[in-house]
Amino acid sequence: MSLRRRVFFTVLLFGLMAVAACVFAPMVGSAPISLRRVFDRSVPFADNADAQIFFISRLPRTLAAALVGAALAASGVVFQALLRNPLATPFTLGVSAGAALGAMLAITFPISLAFAGVSTVPIASFAGALGAVGVVYALSTVRRHGLSTNVLLLAGITLNAFFSSLILFIQYLADFSQTMRTVRWLMGDLDVGSYAPILAALPFTLLAFAVFAWLPRSLNLLTLGADAASARGVDVLRTQRLAFFSASLATGAAVSLGGPVGFIGIIVPHLVRLLVGADHRVVLPASTLFGAAFLVVCDVAARTLIAPMVLPVGILTAMIGGPFFLWLLIRRG
Repeated sequence: MSLRRRVFFTVLLFGLMAVAACVFAPMVGSAPISLRRVFDRSVPFADNADAQIFFISRLPRTLAAALVGAALAASGVVFQALLRNPLATPFTLGVSAGAALGAMLAITFPISLAFAGVSTVPIASFAGALGAVGVVYALSTVRRHGLSTNVLLLAGITLNAFFSSLILFIQYLADFSQTMRTVRWLMGDLDVGSYAPILAALPFTLLAFAVFAWLPRSLNLLTLGADAASARGVDVLRTQRLAFFSASLATGAAVSLGGPVGFIGIIVPHLVRLLVGADHRVVLPASTLFGAAFLVVCDVAARTLIAPMVLPVGILTAMIGGPFFLWLLIRRG
């Protein structure tokens, strides 16, 4: 089968899967609703409980889950190719820790950054993610003319540890209610009550995806090594910079929206590779769509497993991802 046909059928299959998940997820929950009543125009919206549950309570969560899942899965593919490490995740380079630090500061201290219907915490989280990206990039390029992926990896791991210690220090200073709120945020929670945070994260995610669309061929060659890619006409430094900044931007937008939902960036790319092979021209779009469907399904499970209580979705993805990560380690060993 030609590459175009493979890409077409792969995108079609995984796209239908993502659309089906997004359509049926808002219908599932502890309170049963009817799709016919949801779109019944004869009943005013204020009196239509089914429409309120669908559009106010469940649809924002579903759209947020799709956006976060797509961004984290695609970022995982890009980071694994950039670092030439199949165990790399979107959180390896400190982006998540920077976002978490920004969120902790906004929750614990009286900082007001609310703008255009978006609360302070997502804005502070995104700012923290961008700050972490800047620090890691500066450290990886100091006294160098290029981008060192080894230094990039070491800087990210070090920054992760440093920011984690600052987060613990802030939690120590916080009162009980603030600590409970920060702990819940750190679990990864898609408690999105309006469309404003989704619309705020969407432009950054779309910008990252526009760069992702240009990267697959270069990523294929980059996985062979910088010298091999350069010999085949790839501008290695430009590709590395675009991959790093676009994946970090998508990760920062996703974390600011849903918190640090773990393991999506490692589970989904490897599952997709098992199904469609290792060609990034197929893996990247397939992982994006499958990541959206996967997190939507996980969010449905989080809402229904212990209903009427809602389980933070990050707990569920960690319970799935932990054994999967260990299996990858054993398989590589």
